[in-house]
Amino acid sequence: MFLRHTKPELPTPDQALPGRLIAMPIADRHEVLGGPLKGPFPAGSRVAVFAMGCFWGAERLFWTLPGVLTTSAGYAGGTTPNPTYEEVCSGRTGHAEVVQVVYDPTVISYEDLLKVFWENHDPTQGMRQGNDVGTQYRSAIYVTGDDQLAAAQASRDAFAPIVARAGKGEITTEIDRLGDYYFAEDHHQQYLAPTKNPNGYCNHGPNGLSCPVGVARTAG
Repeated sequence: MFLRHTKPELPTPDQALPGRLIAMPIADRHEVLGGPLKGPFPAGSRVAVFAMGCFWGAERLFWTLPGVLTTSAGYAGGTTPNPTYEEVCSGRTGHAEVVQVVYDPTVISYEDLLKVFWENHDPTQGMRQGNDVGTQYRSAIYVTGDDQLAAAQASRDAFAPIVARAGKGEITTEIDRLGDYYFAEDHHQQYLAPTKNPNGYCNHGPNGLSCPVGVARTAG
């Protein structure tokens, strides 16, 4: 059991844990897709990063999509370099649990990925997702370019009135430029893969709301 702040708040840089210089060792290949986890990635591919609560179920959502080349579980949006899972769960690194998605934009668009993001978690819960409470479980989109920033903001604005009409309240999703991305420990990578924990816990799935961007995608 990990200690968490009773009132989840992001730490200031001077409050954050110091971390370490050594990156987390992980496997070379994706357990399901077979592609490289750390690159190099194919020419023309793009990177997207999403936080929607626990990264186990979120990663599985994205690796099933056509056009997704590889995914990984990691930490972003915080201060502490190369944090451990326990440190992130303490609330003293500032990171969110995220999924890095490497995709082929000629097969699947960023808007398609955004549609999956918005429709498979509750983006109105602040520093939590369901029963998972803490800054690491916040909803967030970390963009890797101006085009992604514009698309993410436009999708939020399009989805907001739909969420409001459903009585969910205001969207609290953080939208920001991606800073450092740190890989999570190897045992978190593709945690729900058929060869690992196919029946593992996952609180991600359709929230019953339709976001009017992108195209609904399913595994081929």
